[in-house]
Amino acid sequence: MAELGVRPRSRLLGRLPTAWQTFFTNKKGVAGLLILAVFVLAAALAPVLSPYDPYRRAGKPHVQPGVEHFLGTSRQGKDIFSQLLEGGRTSLTVGFVAGLSATLIGVAIGISAGYFSGRTDEILTFFVNVSLVLPALPLIIVFASFVEEASPTVIGLVLAFTGWGWSARTIRTQTLAIKNREFVLAAELMGERKWRIVLREILPNMSSFVVGGFVLATIYAILAEAGLEFIGLGSPSSVTWGTMLYWAQRAQALQTGAWWEVWPPAFAIMITGAALVLVNFAVDEITSPQLRAARLGGRIRRFLKRRGRSVDVF
Repeated sequence: MAELGVRPRSRLLGRLPTAWQTFFTNKKGVAGLLILAVFVLAAALAPVLSPYDPYRRAGKPHVQPGVEHFLGTSRQGKDIFSQLLEGGRTSLTVGFVAGLSATLIGVAIGISAGYFSGRTDEILTFFVNVSLVLPALPLIIVFASFVEEASPTVIGLVLAFTGWGWSARTIRTQTLAIKNREFVLAAELMGERKWRIVLREILPNMSSFVVGGFVLATIYAILAEAGLEFIGLGSPSSVTWGTMLYWAQRAQALQTGAWWEVWPPAFAIMITGAALVLVNFAVDEITSPQLRAARLGGRIRRFLKRRGRSVDVF
């Protein structure tokens, strides 16, 4: 070990489970987690960190970024930095709650359909197919017509109940492949209850699909919520990253040179999505022996290359 230059694990890493060790040694996963932590912490502390009230006028219209207004002001004279923090609080809440809800629904229906099969599979698959053809945009338009305007909560609920179809179909397919494995059959022969087999034997073997579905559902929810509010289907009175882009478009910010009204929320959405994708890469490596082996092989090759050696590891 010493000759290969491999450092002994620290006491902290030695106590952590293998999955966490793999995650915290993955640069992409750690980077994504740190970025998400910064955004979530800033959103949670928005009332404390915001120098101005994001819902009220704080200065003159279209003031450039400076000492008084870190990211400038909007056409209405509202502080962009304060709105960015408050908007992140709403957008991230909608994204994570909608993504988690859609993932839980998809996992429950997908595993039930794949494991119990028969009549249960036929009924649940029918609902999955119906969910896949239900468009979220028309539903939000219908809800908005009933409640006058679609708030972020309404948009999040619609996205949650229309975004679980793809996750359910993927989980069902994987469940069909796992249910006939030896360890599942052994658990059934031992008389284990079905819910224990599902939770302890089947679900842990699909963690990458579950986490991947959650990440994609969350990204979709954040982008869909921002897109729907950008085109005017949301509540203009709320402060989210989408409504910030909506008012910037209404005020023709880019045409008038007020770039600071557009780029902060746009970059926030982009960086949040990129951070979630980086975390998903790390989870894929944890749950895939092939990816772990490829990563280890790459590290050994780089080490040997630095030593001036050329050896085929695999």
